[in-house]
Amino acid sequence: MSISRRKFLQSLAAGLLGGGSPLAAASSDDPSSRREEAARLAEAALDSARTAGAGYADLRVLFTESELLSAREERIENVEVSTSSGLGVRVLVNGVWGFSSTSVLDPAHASACARNAVEVAKANRVLATQLVELESIEAKTDRWRVPTEQDPFAIPLDRKAEQLLKINAEARAAGAPFCRSFFLFVRQEKFFASSRGSFLEQLFFRTYPHLTVTATDPKTGRFASRSSLLPPRAAGFEYVLSHDWKLEARQAAEDARRKLQAKPVTAGKKDLVIHPTNLWLTLHETIGHSTELDRAFGYEAGFAGTTFVKPSDRGRLRFASEIVTVMADRDQPGGLATAAYDDDGMPARFARFPIISRGRFENFQMAIGQSRWIGLPHSNACSFAEGHAYFPIQRMPNISLQPSERDVSLEELIAGVEDGIYIVGDGSWSIDQQRKNFQFGGQLFYEIRKGKLGEMLRDVAYQGTTVPFWNACDGLGGAKEYWLGGTLSCGKGQPVQSAPVSHGVVPARFRGIHVLNTGRGA
Repeated sequence: MSISRRKFLQSLAAGLLGGGSPLAAASSDDPSSRREEAARLAEAALDSARTAGAGYADLRVLFTESELLSAREERIENVEVSTSSGLGVRVLVNGVWGFSSTSVLDPAHASACARNAVEVAKANRVLATQLVELESIEAKTDRWRVPTEQDPFAIPLDRKAEQLLKINAEARAAGAPFCRSFFLFVRQEKFFASSRGSFLEQLFFRTYPHLTVTATDPKTGRFASRSSLLPPRAAGFEYVLSHDWKLEARQAAEDARRKLQAKPVTAGKKDLVIHPTNLWLTLHETIGHSTELDRAFGYEAGFAGTTFVKPSDRGRLRFASEIVTVMADRDQPGGLATAAYDDDGMPARFARFPIISRGRFENFQMAIGQSRWIGLPHSNACSFAEGHAYFPIQRMPNISLQPSERDVSLEELIAGVEDGIYIVGDGSWSIDQQRKNFQFGGQLFYEIRKGKLGEMLRDVAYQGTTVPFWNACDGLGGAKEYWLGGTLSCGKGQPVQSAPVSHGVVPARFRGIHVLNTGRGA
């Protein structure tokens, strides 16, 4: 149910929502109190796991808060506020994992949870096809937090609501009859303790402001939309305030109107210049997921799929052209997967590695216990669990396409195209279960003629196969063109888990890519 702007703000003033976000109080809980609580839970869980027969055990205690505000035109449509807390215990018994979780945070339940995890591991023994061998992980005691200037949960709801409505007003003033916008904020406090002696505390903030405008043509009944190009980020409310929403809203409205008049694309082989706002998703789906080691061994075949990349391809497969280098990391400022430690307790320094180096495939992503599958001494900090009730699995760190060593501009890439298309913004996408054959759309498309941008196009999708596509890359933008995209909800696992991940990208040029016309009359 939606309420008008006036009534919404009146309700805030009257104190019907408690004078602000109910999460504000939760966010200001004494950190030392939660730290002490987590330490007591860890002592109880780890002692019980050891007594019950676990050779290794770890505990995660999570406190998560989220807030979603959405608006349509001149009214606030939705306010969702949620909190959750709980713990999960993972144990290794004779080479087999066991896991159990509870939302009750007291030592007695932590102990029972640990004992139950051991029983699960023993029951799993008859199903185990490969025993887990853990590498050595240095014991650490540490604290870390995402750098922020303004805690989003400390900002009053009325101020955030006013900001959303201002964004919508700008879009409507620019001629867009329909406009939706939202702010999504997540705050997660995570404690990790292991039987090897680690005790880690990390605090994460994730902020996602978004806008979608829609223009219509009453004569034809057609409509066209354009969403904001701002990605989610590991940041506070300052991320919202740093963006020029007036310019974004007005440009989005203009682009949506122009899309109504755009001419259909002519299908065929084209050279493409792909903007980072589109290419980040292609990188994510074709390179990020295809280089996950659990996929290569079939552990995700039942849901997320497998991969065309084989363990024997490491150091041999010519994955891309020589100019392409793709790096993993957990230390990129603003990165959604940035952390001091992954959910195995592995330090972030292990997550800085090349996935592709000068076109050659070099490394898989791995969680704890997977490195021995391919004869390596340790994993590379690629573990994540969505919440306390989820077993940590291999998930992407930040994965980024490295810029050209030269100062190459977007204009220079376009100038090298005689007949092609420039693509901006992510759109629909499809890829097979082996991350091999794909099709990607976008938001904005422009024809390129003799090195110059021409008319806007519509109904564009590009299609290809992962390795030939990346080997067709013959131009990359320089460091000045670098842009950090990403998603809060990369899905994987059974039960499915969502993970946040960022991808740094530069504009890139690809030769001879198959372009489709997706229009009904094509």
